[in-house]
Amino acid sequence: MVQDGLIGRRRELEVLVGALDRAQAGQSAVVLVGGDAGVGKSRLVAELCATARERGGLVLVGQCAELGESMPYLPLADALWTAARDPNVPAEARAALRAAVEARPVLAGLLPDGPGAAGGDAADLAQQRLFGAALGLLGELSDARPVVLVLEDLHWADRSTRDLLTFLCRVLQRERVCLVGTYRTDDLHRRHPLRPVVAELLRLPAVSAVELAPFGPAETAAYLAALEGAEPSADLVDRVHARSEGNPFYAAELLAAARSGQELPQVLADLLLARLERLSEPAQRVVRVAAVAGRRVGDRLLRRVSGLDETACEEALREIVSHRLLLPDGPDGYVFRHALLREAVYGDLLPGERTRLHAAFAALLATDGGSAAELAHHSMAAHDLPAAFAASVQAARQAERVGAPAEAHEHYDRALSLWDAVPEPERTAGTDRARLSLRAAAASAAAGDLRRARLRVQRLLEVVDPGDRPLRSEIHERLAYYLADLDRIEESIAAARTAIDLLPAEPPTPQRARALATLARSLIWHGEYAGFRKVADQALAAARATGATDAEASALISLGLREEPIRPDSGAEEMFAAAWRLGEGSGDLQVALRAGFHRARAMFERGDLAGAREAIDEGVRLTFDAGLAWSTYGTNMRFLQYLVAYTVGDWAETARLAEGFPVRATTQPEGLLSAYALFTDVAQGSPVVGERLEWLSRLWDTDDFVMLMARGLAAEHALWRGEEGTAIEHVDAVLAALPSNDPAVIRLAATALWAHADRAVRARAAGDDAAVEQAVHAADAMVARARQAATRTIDGHKRGWLGEEGRAWLARAEAEWHRARGDDAPEHWRAVVDAFDYGFVYEVARSRWRLAESLAAHGDREAATAEWRRAVEAADRLGARPLRRALADLGRRARLTAEPAPEAGPLAALTAREREVLKLVAKGLGNREIAAELYISPKTASVHVSNILAKLGVATRTQAAAIALREPPPA
Repeated sequence: MVQDGLIGRRRELEVLVGALDRAQAGQSAVVLVGGDAGVGKSRLVAELCATARERGGLVLVGQCAELGESMPYLPLADALWTAARDPNVPAEARAALRAAVEARPVLAGLLPDGPGAAGGDAADLAQQRLFGAALGLLGELSDARPVVLVLEDLHWADRSTRDLLTFLCRVLQRERVCLVGTYRTDDLHRRHPLRPVVAELLRLPAVSAVELAPFGPAETAAYLAALEGAEPSADLVDRVHARSEGNPFYAAELLAAARSGQELPQVLADLLLARLERLSEPAQRVVRVAAVAGRRVGDRLLRRVSGLDETACEEALREIVSHRLLLPDGPDGYVFRHALLREAVYGDLLPGERTRLHAAFAALLATDGGSAAELAHHSMAAHDLPAAFAASVQAARQAERVGAPAEAHEHYDRALSLWDAVPEPERTAGTDRARLSLRAAAASAAAGDLRRARLRVQRLLEVVDPGDRPLRSEIHERLAYYLADLDRIEESIAAARTAIDLLPAEPPTPQRARALATLARSLIWHGEYAGFRKVADQALAAARATGATDAEASALISLGLREEPIRPDSGAEEMFAAAWRLGEGSGDLQVALRAGFHRARAMFERGDLAGAREAIDEGVRLTFDAGLAWSTYGTNMRFLQYLVAYTVGDWAETARLAEGFPVRATTQPEGLLSAYALFTDVAQGSPVVGERLEWLSRLWDTDDFVMLMARGLAAEHALWRGEEGTAIEHVDAVLAALPSNDPAVIRLAATALWAHADRAVRARAAGDDAAVEQAVHAADAMVARARQAATRTIDGHKRGWLGEEGRAWLARAEAEWHRARGDDAPEHWRAVVDAFDYGFVYEVARSRWRLAESLAAHGDREAATAEWRRAVEAADRLGARPLRRALADLGRRARLTAEPAPEAGPLAALTAREREVLKLVAKGLGNREIAAELYISPKTASVHVSNILAKLGVATRTQAAAIALREPPPA
C-alpha cells in the first residue's frame, strides 16, 4: 500500500511496492534508488520495508560505510547480523535466518561472531562460492516468505560488494526477493566506480530505477506543515525552501533552527554543527568520537574511547539521543541520524584531535580483536605505519578467505607501499617482499584484473636478485599463467620455458612440476603439440615425486585433452577421472571442477550416456555444495547436465533444469545457458523461442560460442517453419566465424544441408532444373565442409575419431546431401538411425521420420509404417510438436495411417496427468496449490505446466486456461 504520509513520493513508492508485488508473485525484482544526500532515500525505503513487514516478509537492511573500500561485503554482513538479532523480526524468521547462515560457513565467516571463512580456495573461487551462498540463502529464505534486501549507501560500497550486487541483479529470477540499493547521485562523479555499475545494471530487464528529486515549493510547504503540526507562514516556507533547495533533511534542520529563533546560516554545514554546539561538553566529545568511528559505533567501544566514566558517558548519550544526533541501533550500538551529520562533525575535527582519536580506536581494536580492515584504516589515519602495515597484511589474508580478491589486492598494495617505511617487514608479514607481491598479483588476477597481475610480476622480475633462480622461476611461471589467460600464448610458452630452465632437472621440485604443467597447458591452448608429450610426462614425474597434486592434476588434464581426439582408446577418461580424484582429495576445487567437467564430457562424447549422467550429476552437486553454480565450470557443468538429459530423452528433467536458465540473457554465462535451453524449446516448438533468440541476438556478435549455439538452433527453428533462407543465413554466419576443422562445423553443415535438400526436392517437383542445380551445387560445397571438419589433422595426423555424436551428424549430413541430389535411398537414413541409436532419443526419432519418408517413396509401405509409428511414439512422448506435425503430414501424404491427425483437438497431446494439472490451472490455482492438490512437489507441478504450455503452443497460463474452458479435458 502507498502511505499518504510520505509527502511528494507517491509515484516513487508505487514503483517500489510494484517491485515487492512482483517478488511476492515469484519474479525477483531490483530497484536502484538514487538522489542527493538528505533527499529522503532512506525514508522512502523505510516505507517499503514497513509494507513488506505488514505482509509477513523478511526485511534485511545493511549499510555501506566510508570504510567500505577496506571492509568487503559489509552491507551483506550488516544485514544478516542485524536481522538475526533484531527482536522485531519474528522468532521463526530469525531462527530460519540463523540456520540458513550457519549452513553456509562462507557467509557465517562474515559475521562478528562467525567461525571465520575456511581457507584453501583460490580467491576467485572463494568469491564465487560466497556469491553462490548468498544466492542460495536468499532463495531458501524466500521459499517461506518474501525477502526484501536493502543495501544502503552504495556510493561507499567496496569492489566486492559492487560485484555481489551485479551478480544478484543478473541471476535472481524466480526467487521471491526484492533487492533495493540506495546511493547518492551527487557523489557519483565521472570516475566514481559505482557509476558504470549503475549504468550496466539499468540495462537489465529486472532492474528499475527511482530518482528522488528535491521538493518543489508546494511539497516543501506540506512537509514543513507535517513537521510543525500547523501551517507555517509563507515567508518561512519561502526562506526554508530557498535555503534547502528542496532537500527534506536540510528543510527539517532549517525549520528546527527557525523554531529556536536562530538566523538561518549561509553554510549548511554550520547548521548541522550548531546542533552539536548546543550539547554539553561531554556530549560533544562523545559525538566527535562517534564521528571518527564511522556511521555506526558499538556502545562499549564508544564509552572506552570517549574516556568518560560510566555515569558521565550515560548522561552524555541520553542527551545526544534526545537531540536526535545519534539513534540507538540494535541492542548495543548507535548510528548517526544522517550521514551528513557525521560528515560535518568529522570534517570539523582538528587534525591533531582526529589523529589522537584514530589512534585510540586502533589501540582498542588491536587488543580486543577487531576487524583487521578497521584496524588498518585507523592505524593509517593515526600515522602508525608499523601497525597499519601489519593490519594491512592481515586484512588482505582475511579478504582472500572471504572471497574479496579486489580488497585483498588493495590491502596487499598498501602493505607493499609501506614495506620500506617499517622495521623488520619480513618478520611482521611472515614472508618476503617478492612473495607478498606474488600474493598481490594473484589477488589481482582473481579479481579479474589480469593485466595488473601481469604487470606486477613483470616489474617484480626487474628487482629480484638475479641469483635467486628458484624465486625467478616461480615468478616466470606465474607470468606464464597470466599471459595464457590473456591469450598471449606465445609469450606464455616462452615464460614457462624460462621458468623451467632456471631450475635443475634433478632433484625434482614442486616448483619445476608446476612450471612444466603450466607449459603443457599453454602448449595445448596454442595447439603446439611438438614435444608436448615429453613436457607432460616430465610434469607428471616431477609432480608425483614431490607430492605436487595441483601440478599432477593439471598435467593429467592437459595430457587427456591432447590424447583424447587421436583415438577412442586414448585413456583420456582415466586421466580426467584421476585428476578429479586428486582435486577432490586435496580440496583443490579449481582442479576438481576442471577435471570433473572434462571427465563427464569425455564419457558423453564416447556415447557412455549413463556414465556421463552420473559423472555430471556428481560434478554439479559439488558446484552447488561449494556455492559455485555460477562459476565458469559451474555454468559449464550445468549446461552439460542439461545436454545429457536432452540426449537421453528425459525432457521433464530438462524443463526442471531450464527453470534456472535465464530467458532474458545479458551476459556470456547467461547466454550460454539460455542458448542450451533452445535445444528442447526448438524441438518442442515452445513459444519462448522467439524471446530467447531476441535476447541472445544481442550477445552472439560478441561471443562466438553463444553465436554457435543460438544461431545453429535458430536455423533449426527456421527450418521447422519452412524458412530455408533464414536457416542458411544463420548457418553461414556461424561458419564464417569457425575454423574449417572445428567439429562443430559438422552439425551446422547437416542443418544447412537439410535446407538445401528441401529446396532441391521442391524445385525437382516443380521441374525447375536451374533451381535444382543451384541447390545441389550448394549442397556439394556444404558436404565438403563437413567432411573436411571430420578429418581434421592433429599434429600432422588425421583425426582418429569424432565421438558418437559427431559420427552421427556426419551420417546425417551425408544423407541430406544424397536427398538433395535425388538419391534418397533408405540405406542412407538407416545409417543415420543406427548412428544416433547410441542413446540420442530425439535424433533417432527425427531420423526415422526421414527413413519412413524414403521407404514410402521407394514403395516399402510396411517398413515405412513401422518406422513412422516408432517416430510418432517418441515424438508424442517427448512433446516434440514440430516433428509430430511433420510426421502427421507424412502420414497423410503417404497414407501410412488412418488415425486422425494430432491437431484434431488441442488437448490431444496432453497426458492424463497433464490434463489433471490443466483443470487446476483453469481454476486459477498456482503451482504450490496444484502440488498440494495432487500430492506432488511444486517443482513437478511447474514442469507439468511448462510442458502443457509448450504442447498447446501458448505463452501464458491464462491462454492455456482459455483453451481448457473452450474444450474441457475428457473425464
